[in-house]
Amino acid sequence: MLSHTEENYLKEIYKIIEAENSSASTNAIALRMNIAAASVTDMMKRLSEKQLIHYEKYKGVLLSDEGKKVATQLIRKHRIWEVFLLQSLHFAWDEVHDLAEQLEHIQSEELINRLDAFLKYPKFDPHGDPIPDQNGEYETRKQLLISALDIERPAVMVGVNEHSSSFLQYLNRINLTIGTQISIIEKFDFDGSMFVRINGGAEIIITNKICENVFVSLL
Repeated sequence: MLSHTEENYLKEIYKIIEAENSSASTNAIALRMNIAAASVTDMMKRLSEKQLIHYEKYKGVLLSDEGKKVATQLIRKHRIWEVFLLQSLHFAWDEVHDLAEQLEHIQSEELINRLDAFLKYPKFDPHGDPIPDQNGEYETRKQLLISALDIERPAVMVGVNEHSSSFLQYLNRINLTIGTQISIIEKFDFDGSMFVRINGGAEIIITNKICENVFVSLL
């Protein structure tokens, strides 16, 4: 049985490796988890002794097969809980993450499998992130940041790279949510902001932070 802290480390290591396509450095782990690098080093030794990671000082961290299995199943539980909280209990998409952080540590595999079936096997969570299946496999799709979208090329919002409540609440305020249709009218070199049209009607200016943290798929 792993502690919640150990599970959280494995999950964050998995996400770093996935994002950077390389081993996870102790500094990257410390930054992502907002803790001291010395604490990370101590945990890496512990996880290595449990054969959940491959760790060599100064060379970064890789997950073992067992460590990857634990991480993907934790992510699976987290994202399925997010879908349930949003669809069945009607929490907002900026509220579900913190609740799912608590629920993801429930150990019952049967519970999460039944929950998955109840939700009709969702492929993506409320923020557009893919949900691994029981074997750790997940569906991929072609997506790009708004910043890479060509002018007047129609697209639909499918996900976000920034999950903070304040960011999601701001997107709600300007009516940018999953499923919103977007086309760029003009790009501003001065600050990286853009003038965009949403759902074929309203025209708004979006900041560079939005442009670099919102994913779309071409229509």
